[in-house]
Amino acid sequence: MKRIEARAAAEALFDRSHSPFGAFSLGSETHHAVTMPDAVRRCRWIAVDINATAFALFFSGPSAERAKLVPCFDSDYPSVATTTRLISGANSEDVVRHARVSTAPLWWADDAVAGAAARFAHLPWVERIAPLAPGSAGIAFPVHAERGQCGLVVFLGTAMTLPQHALYEIHARCFALFDAVARMRPAEAGRVGSITKRELECLKLTANGYTSEEIARLLKLSVHTANQYLTQSAQKLNAVSRTQAVAKALRLGLIE
Repeated sequence: MKRIEARAAAEALFDRSHSPFGAFSLGSETHHAVTMPDAVRRCRWIAVDINATAFALFFSGPSAERAKLVPCFDSDYPSVATTTRLISGANSEDVVRHARVSTAPLWWADDAVAGAAARFAHLPWVERIAPLAPGSAGIAFPVHAERGQCGLVVFLGTAMTLPQHALYEIHARCFALFDAVARMRPAEAGRVGSITKRELECLKLTANGYTSEEIARLLKLSVHTANQYLTQSAQKLNAVSRTQAVAKALRLGLIE
């Protein structure tokens, strides 16, 4: 019964006319003006509201067999924090599969983080998982957007405060944030058409967690050529790394 009530409360908060996220309202046209620094800043506001010390937004990789989290940004933006890389590692597969079929938030607390478990255990509609990064405590909100895109908004901290009445509002704000990020169209979008099919294949395999060596073997290429395709696609997307290139490609719907 509690889970049903929790879901109903969350769905009520997603009502477009009552979005708690202002310009990020799902029914608002102002999301077209959102930039990545805007999104990072607004995610930081949510983190401040729950006393989180770090945050990250991830897209789900497109593969059903080899699920992977692809970081879009985190609290170290424009860099990527070590903890974010750990979360997007091999242990993320179960989390991705959960996010694709459920909106129930996930929380974890390493045994070394004293008292952290008690901060989340009382929350309804929230499931406990194994720590996504050693020595950390956090909560992950599954989020969805158009074109079937899904991902996670993650907050970390050993002293987070998230009372039950605020849980659904925070989740609604995460949904609105992810929707706004998924709708972003970077200034270089006009150059997207120049990305070749082979470059997109390499990007998609990277999104699914394959290494350059594995991509070369699967596509019958040399490792040098595979890396060259990834470098070229990153340049065309004006990305500083292949991880950022994958995140942009997912956001633009180039790889699904």
